[in-house]
Amino acid sequence: MIQQLEGKTTQADFWSTPQEAQTTLKTLTGLRATVEHWEALKGEVNHLRELLELSNHEQETSLLPEIDQRLLGVMQSVHQLEIQAKFTGPHDDYPAIVTLHAGAGGTESCDWVERLLRMYRRWAERHDRSVEITDILPGEGVGVKSVTCVIGGPFAYGSLKGEIGVHRLVRISPFDANKRRHTSFASCDIIPEIEDATVADIQESDLRIDTYRASGHGGQHVNKTDSAVRITHLPSSLVVQCQNERSQYKNKQMALKILRARLYELEQEKKRAALEKHYTEKGEIAWGNQIRSYVFMPYQLVKDHRTGYETSQVESVLDGALDPFIEAYLAHQVTTGRREP
Repeated sequence: MIQQLEGKTTQADFWSTPQEAQTTLKTLTGLRATVEHWEALKGEVNHLRELLELSNHEQETSLLPEIDQRLLGVMQSVHQLEIQAKFTGPHDDYPAIVTLHAGAGGTESCDWVERLLRMYRRWAERHDRSVEITDILPGEGVGVKSVTCVIGGPFAYGSLKGEIGVHRLVRISPFDANKRRHTSFASCDIIPEIEDATVADIQESDLRIDTYRASGHGGQHVNKTDSAVRITHLPSSLVVQCQNERSQYKNKQMALKILRARLYELEQEKKRAALEKHYTEKGEIAWGNQIRSYVFMPYQLVKDHRTGYETSQVESVLDGALDPFIEAYLAHQVTTGRREP
């Protein structure tokens, strides 16, 4: 594969299509990095084998703690590469556009959306990933009614696409004076951020672009200028908006990125209409459609209803400890033979 791509880059007309060339170079860079990682691990294993033989031959036990520590590092690296090998989707290495919406439950659900947003931000922080909120609609006094953010870093979309669906929370409500148990719902939708303008043809004449003053989180500047941008794609009726930046131009460019990604995903959904895919899987944001439940009362449990993975460490999960759920979902995809977008 690497040799084929390297051969392609030496062709005279390689740069005649710059976007395709950039995609090829990105793929080639990723493959080289993976091969180099495996080669480095192979060298480390050979070195550890030599140290172990030396320790056994000379009965030098002082080397064993170092060998154990370095071997643990090798095992962790191999585990990460095994996970990476399961990212087989064409856009798994793309940034992820995450959108959360409050569902049944009113104020409770708005608070739940805010907690889910924090959960994904904390997961991103644990992996040194960037998080950029592009649009947010605060709840009426409490929480967040809806929010869209972009999470960057290697295999962001591949890691998070298993989060698509309805998330259910069961707890004693902090907003109920009678301390009754409440059930709240929120939906999570995730699509890859598509940079390639050729994958979704957007005509300027098909767009209605409105500007308005930003609201909610964003600092003192939000109500001073019409910097927020709302774009309506007339043929599909898709609407996207961005109010994160002070610059109207930057907000427009981000909104166009999100629109391009959603148009591409919409086209893919049409091609896969006969299959069970994530827009239809979400269903109504209410009881019976959840992919995962977070229960505080009468017991503590987080359970994924597709993979069966569960843990009693609810607070840890809400603090960003999502890796076991991500890995369980990837393993589930391999086992069932399902291919995600």
